Amino acid sequence: MTIWDDRILEIIREEESGTSTELAKRDEIHIAQSTVSRRLQKLGEHDLLRPLGNGVYVLTDEGEAYLEEKYDAERERYINGGGSSDGENGTDATDGPGINS
Repeated sequence: MTIWDDRILEIIREEESGTSTELAKRDEIHIAQSTVSRRLQKLGEHDLLRPLGNGVYVLTDEGEAYLEEKYDAERERYINGGGSSDGENGTDATDGPGINS
């Protein structure tokens, strides 16, 4: 995760959705729109955001849990046996490539 990922997630939580164009215009984001777009895609690949189409993304349960420090995005699992609302406890860690790639 990068500092920009955290800011992107925080803004999308606050605004309830976001696009790379909207996010790149924000004072809190100091990276190019193309970089924001890549980060949105990466966050989507790690289930922290869900694409709605037309470049619009919303926060997932995992994204919300990550912001509350209850979800490990690198390992893609809940921390301390926590889980999503569907009852998954996230005990199976994945050792795949990290979110920074």
